[in-house]
Amino acid sequence: MKQLHWFGIVGVSALIVHFVVVSCVLAPLGIPPLWANVAGFLVAFQVSYHGHRRLTFGATVVPHRQSLPRFFGVACLSFAVNESLYGVLLHHTGLDYRIALLIVLFTVAVLTFMLSKLWAFRAREMA
Repeated sequence: MKQLHWFGIVGVSALIVHFVVVSCVLAPLGIPPLWANVAGFLVAFQVSYHGHRRLTFGATVVPHRQSLPRFFGVACLSFAVNESLYGVLLHHTGLDYRIALLIVLFTVAVLTFMLSKLWAFRAREMA
């Protein structure tokens, strides 16, 4: 339960950062939503990695050289699902881009948690 609690707090924090970056970049600069979403992902990744490493999974025993590339891989896979689903919602529904983004961010969170727990922040098995 403690992991889920911290995953939620860190995840919501990253979600808020992602959402604000997309909304702030998108509206004033006129950047298309899918490109603004890339910027949101890159900024939110920092919040997500460090928060999950320290709080959710307590992976201080797992070196950065192991957890950072693994988590980046998880984040990239999650983002690919995010961007694909976001594109589908934007082009095939009448949803506002912000509502579509929130739906996508919450949906992808489950994938991210499972892969992070089972692989990205898991200590290497002893040989």
